[in-house]
Amino acid sequence: MQNPFTTTFSKAPENTYIDTDKTTEILENFKYDNPSESVYKITGVRGSGKTVILAKIEEQLRSEDYKKLGWIVLDLNPSRDMLQQMAAMLVKEGFGRKSKKSRSLNVSASVLGTGGGFGFSSENDEAFFDIGVEIEGMLQEVQKKGKKIFIGIDEVSKTLEMMKFASEFGRWLRASYPVFLVCTGLYENIMEVCNVKNLTFFRRATTVKTEPLSFVGMTEMYRRQLKVDVEVAKKMAKVTKGYAYAFQELGVLYFKKKDVEGLDDIIPALKSQLFAYSYEKIWEELSETDRFLSRILSEKTEYKREEVLVLMGERKEIYSMYRDRLIKRGLVDVRQAYISLSLPFFADYIHDYCL
Repeated sequence: MQNPFTTTFSKAPENTYIDTDKTTEILENFKYDNPSESVYKITGVRGSGKTVILAKIEEQLRSEDYKKLGWIVLDLNPSRDMLQQMAAMLVKEGFGRKSKKSRSLNVSASVLGTGGGFGFSSENDEAFFDIGVEIEGMLQEVQKKGKKIFIGIDEVSKTLEMMKFASEFGRWLRASYPVFLVCTGLYENIMEVCNVKNLTFFRRATTVKTEPLSFVGMTEMYRRQLKVDVEVAKKMAKVTKGYAYAFQELGVLYFKKKDVEGLDDIIPALKSQLFAYSYEKIWEELSETDRFLSRILSEKTEYKREEVLVLMGERKEIYSMYRDRLIKRGLVDVRQAYISLSLPFFADYIHDYCL
């Protein structure tokens, strides 16, 4: 039997996907003739399921039900020229200009992924070519035909390609073209884009933060897919603390080893995978003060605010700012007057490798 769990980053699990309210919230908005929100930013810690949410939204919008509502899905690669990609995809969808009297846009093999670039029907016109203007003409055709363009971008950051695209996208919104954007990114990368001058639409766009997976959902998935009793499944779900990557990784390991090892025997292997493929990168991206506060929080299961302030000493004045940063990054949970690290075994990682 094939392992139903997967640990491949950026891949949406087929048999072990647990639905979230965030996916439903965005899709419900897009069902309306005139959706109230045009842009969503999905953020969260590495391995928390940002890409899966985007993939599931795209999957639904490509379904026959949404096609009947006029949706066309464009999935753009942020590491390449996104305006060229978008133009190429719109041409493939049939929205390129075809008039012989006007200069046509020729999409060569490379824009579609095999090399080359855009061609022009007349060398004399090349100096006047503008990709933004060309796309705008296509969007006018999209609008006339009653279609809607959904654009998905995974793992955005403040790059030249993203700034060029976002600038044009803001112009399309002001012109009321039927364009909609959902992008994912780490909190700090999303904030860098938000703070760029003249990208007000992006800063004000709805931010969707990933949340821990449902305890009941995880328990039922483990019970069904691994054929274990409910008590074992509950114990497994509790171990993961709702962290999507840990949920999948524990499922993979248990599936492989359940005939020869128990859950307690598998935990060291789970920790090893989390440390190497997730926590090491997360720790590298933290500032020194982020790390300082994380080290304090790693000493106990949870702290009261007053306890943390005492331990921070001279840095206590900046506690609130850095606590909020860690919350937004998805590394800290706050429960009433208590604060704690949110990821499973993250405290162990800090003790083993970061002290």
